[in-house]
Amino acid sequence: MDLMEYKARELFERYEIPVMKGVVIEDVSSLQEKTSGLAFPLVVKAQVQTGGRGKAGGVKTADGPGELNEAAGSIMGMNIKGYTVKKLLLVEKAEIEKECYLSITLDRMTKMPMIIFSTSGGVDIEETARITPEKVLKYAVDPLVGVRDYTARYLLSKSGLDMSLLGLFFDLLKKLYGMFCEYDCMLAEINPLAISRDNRLIALDGKVSVDDSALYRQPDILAFRDSLQEEELVLEARKFNFLYIPCDAEGHIAVMSNGSGMIMSCIDLISKQGMKVRAGLDLGGGATADRIKEAIRIVLSNEETKALFINIFGGITRCDEVAGGVKLAVESMPGNKLVIVRFEGTNKEKGLQILSEIKGNVVYVNGLQDGVRELYERREQM
Repeated sequence: MDLMEYKARELFERYEIPVMKGVVIEDVSSLQEKTSGLAFPLVVKAQVQTGGRGKAGGVKTADGPGELNEAAGSIMGMNIKGYTVKKLLLVEKAEIEKECYLSITLDRMTKMPMIIFSTSGGVDIEETARITPEKVLKYAVDPLVGVRDYTARYLLSKSGLDMSLLGLFFDLLKKLYGMFCEYDCMLAEINPLAISRDNRLIALDGKVSVDDSALYRQPDILAFRDSLQEEELVLEARKFNFLYIPCDAEGHIAVMSNGSGMIMSCIDLISKQGMKVRAGLDLGGGATADRIKEAIRIVLSNEETKALFINIFGGITRCDEVAGGVKLAVESMPGNKLVIVRFEGTNKEKGLQILSEIKGNVVYVNGLQDGVRELYERREQM
């Protein structure tokens, strides 16, 4: 789960990591009221879940109210890599002496949190590592030991920065590491980390990514995720621990399975036949009749979805439960949309018997290729 900058900034403030004074706005008409306590010049930043905002024109500086209105008006609503800007972060501009890079990430090689530090901040760390690899320092943190003063001393001395920053840098490292661990982060990044002209360390920008599998332990991050402008069906599916995946807005076919690999295989084969998949739904574990019913209801509630291909395979999956869910869904829903079913597992014969009793446009197929072929033959009906 990638956080927007303003949410990362909230975490920084919670852990007393220094940031510049700022506010978040959702309506440019509130500019004057919201910025009354801020001092110019201000930096206006688009809030989207992607990088490259500056290059796309999503970051601008304003020296006065007129420039602020112009900058905010031009950024709000713009499209950056497919994301529409609906919030702006306005912060006071810092007097910077030097920009550095600092992050903690989960390193899969060492299986430890890895501190990455560079005196070249404000740019992509990958680019710095490619051009001047000697400027990128790494330090693996033993979770049983944590961040110590010698960690900060090593990074500062190797970077060539003034050791007078040791106390501030060590304090910042401890706080960032604490946040990284307590919020189940995959990445906690400050870029740039500014050294101000009065010798302070300030987080000018932040990127935080939280482990999706640990979100149940982070209620405030869950609330942030649910506050994002997502498709209604994505949110509806999430209530049942389903993963609804929007695909092609021009498609009329949906795919449902109990695994992302199965879904991708279905989409690939359907696409090769020149058909378009509108959405996929991953059931996850526990394919009971009630869950199957709810999943079908969610997928087929989209009026543009004309056909559903259910492809479920599992050694312990009960096929009679799958068939029972299909029956419950079809009998309780208006219309007569095409439902193609393929399943393998326990009680397959019982499942086939249940499907044969359904009064609806339901077809059973023996395999993935057969299901795609059935969709192709009925494509004129979609």
